[in-house]
Amino acid sequence: MSHLMNTYARLPVTFVKGEGVWLWDDQGNRYLDALSGIAVCGVGHCHPELTKALCEQAAALVHTSNLYHIQNQERLADRLTSLSGLDKAFFCNSGAESNEAAIKLARLYGHNQRIDLPTIIVMERSFHGRTMATLTATGNRKTQAGFEPLLTGFVRVPYDDLEAVNKVAADNREVVAILLETYQGEGGVNFPQASYLQGLRKICDQNNWLLMLDEVQCGLGRTGKWFAFQHSSIVPDVMTLAKGLGSGLPIGACLAGGKAAEVFKPGNHASTFGGNPLACRAALATLDVIEQEGLMANAVAIGSFMREEFKQKLHAWQNVLKIRGQGMMIGIELPLPCGELVSEALKRHLLINVTSEKVVRLLPALNMQKTEAAQIVNEVSDLVSRFLEKSREKQ
Repeated sequence: MSHLMNTYARLPVTFVKGEGVWLWDDQGNRYLDALSGIAVCGVGHCHPELTKALCEQAAALVHTSNLYHIQNQERLADRLTSLSGLDKAFFCNSGAESNEAAIKLARLYGHNQRIDLPTIIVMERSFHGRTMATLTATGNRKTQAGFEPLLTGFVRVPYDDLEAVNKVAADNREVVAILLETYQGEGGVNFPQASYLQGLRKICDQNNWLLMLDEVQCGLGRTGKWFAFQHSSIVPDVMTLAKGLGSGLPIGACLAGGKAAEVFKPGNHASTFGGNPLACRAALATLDVIEQEGLMANAVAIGSFMREEFKQKLHAWQNVLKIRGQGMMIGIELPLPCGELVSEALKRHLLINVTSEKVVRLLPALNMQKTEAAQIVNEVSDLVSRFLEKSREKQ
């Protein structure tokens, strides 16, 4: 570890093997994974169909570059556009890169309309990545600190507040797009009102803006639909994906439809590794498993079960807790910072996460079964109860 840059506050464990919703460390201990690599391993660890596909592809062809046609890339683009209702796909390596592509697309879209400073409306508490553009778009001052000067061309408003967007529309004639997470992950597992996306779609249509949805964390079946926007009646102009798309293989995607689909021309954007044969084969196998094994329906059923069980087991604390979620994206908001719960859970051989300082975030694999889900609920409920009781005693 001494030669690695000190960019992560790593937990004291090294994993060497995975199977389904379980991980094993280098000491032979087994851990229940309620985080799935931060929403990456949606079909679990080392799914046999995914492993088979990767071995076959690695033995045939790993990389050629985007100077040439890539069959798996074209197949994946066909699949994703069919599932989403969008028209074109650009492939890269991460969520930050897919959001960077969306930001560049919006700026070019604006310049094509002779707008001098194309401006994008972004949201408070958002997270879009750590490149300079996505860092600027992110609504977290702590994440941005130390990397100034940030970029121009962004206006920030509260999430789930249509009136704030309307005020910007009335005052700023250089806005060209809205960028937001359909459901916020890093910002505290936040979900908007049912009418929010419809309202944003209407505003964008009235002003000739692009509606750009970041589904890096909430997409690919995690909420019980292929994409979280499908819980509403709208379709975005641009959507970004990554995390669960490749089940651990680095791949991101920026999808575009309608007037956004033809904005990029040859030479406008590129990626050396983006959409290579191996990464795209991983994504195709992932989509096959989700579809063939009915994992979106399972995410709805198990996610609902977990939230109801949490409500019952944490009933005594209902005046200070907020339990929210959709499918296998669950947040439990506590009244005070609770980061210590992560290490306490690790001692119990359970992997969880705390985000936005006060929210226990759970992102289990979509194929988790009720037995393992009940174990997570029991352990987390006990950890939360003990933590709140100890905090009350200190007052």
